[in-house]
Amino acid sequence: MVTIAVERAGLNFPDVLLVQGKYQVKPPFPFSPGAEVSGRIISAGAEASGFAPGDRVMATCTTGGFAEEVSVNHLATYKIPDAMSFDAAAALPLTYGTTYHALVDRGALRAGETLLVTGAGGGVGIAAVQLGKALGATVIAAAGSADKLAAAKAAGADHTIDYTSEKLVERVKALTNDAGADVIYDAVGGDVFDAALRSLAWGGRLLIIGFASGRIPEIPANRLLLKSASAVGVYWGAFAARDPAANRRNFERLMELFSEGKIDPKIGGSYAFEDAPQAIEDLMNRKIVGKAIVRVRA
Repeated sequence: MVTIAVERAGLNFPDVLLVQGKYQVKPPFPFSPGAEVSGRIISAGAEASGFAPGDRVMATCTTGGFAEEVSVNHLATYKIPDAMSFDAAAALPLTYGTTYHALVDRGALRAGETLLVTGAGGGVGIAAVQLGKALGATVIAAAGSADKLAAAKAAGADHTIDYTSEKLVERVKALTNDAGADVIYDAVGGDVFDAALRSLAWGGRLLIIGFASGRIPEIPANRLLLKSASAVGVYWGAFAARDPAANRRNFERLMELFSEGKIDPKIGGSYAFEDAPQAIEDLMNRKIVGKAIVRVRA
């Protein structure tokens, strides 16, 4: 274990579900939300070799991140480059950890393929756009507002679709010469998922990240059969716990991509510690473009 003096804490959609008692993990009340932090190590246990007081780190910790200090597993703690701010470090672990695992380990995204990202203006959506481009894909970003699509475009998206005013299936077909998307990254669920499923290419892979819309969709098996396609679940937290060595290798690559300038979290909201409840409410109401962080220390 290591104990961290928290500088910043990241905010994610699972935090919204946790405080509502709707997440798959249900910690006993009372608890502090916050599943990722950045800061400096205060102390490190004997088993935490390679860490020392004063090290600049980021870490994941299911709950408890909205606090001045937090003790976390050293296996879920990562040193950060000198050029990485505490803001960026707090915004990176869950979104980019999830997305790298999704695109590389689960989706096997290859250079030259087409990646469709739904919810492309949110934290994981921006991460998927950036990592998709870093992996050599053509990226189609779909979102529900002009400001979110602008953020996705700024993150490197080749094409954008506003699914509140455009028909997703038709636009994907037009952009891919009727081929469809090779990999679809969906964190929205609901009606968007239904349309995304119909937008798969032959041999495509639909990555199931989450259900921000609130409706968990069902998949007609014939849709997958007719296109020799796959629907692939992505549960990064369980993967990281089951195979910490593989997860650490992924994070080493993420640090390299950050140093190369290929990824950089977009901070769409920065809240004072006392305003953390407002941050959760804003995320719940989809008012944040990119990622939100909480400033534990000024």
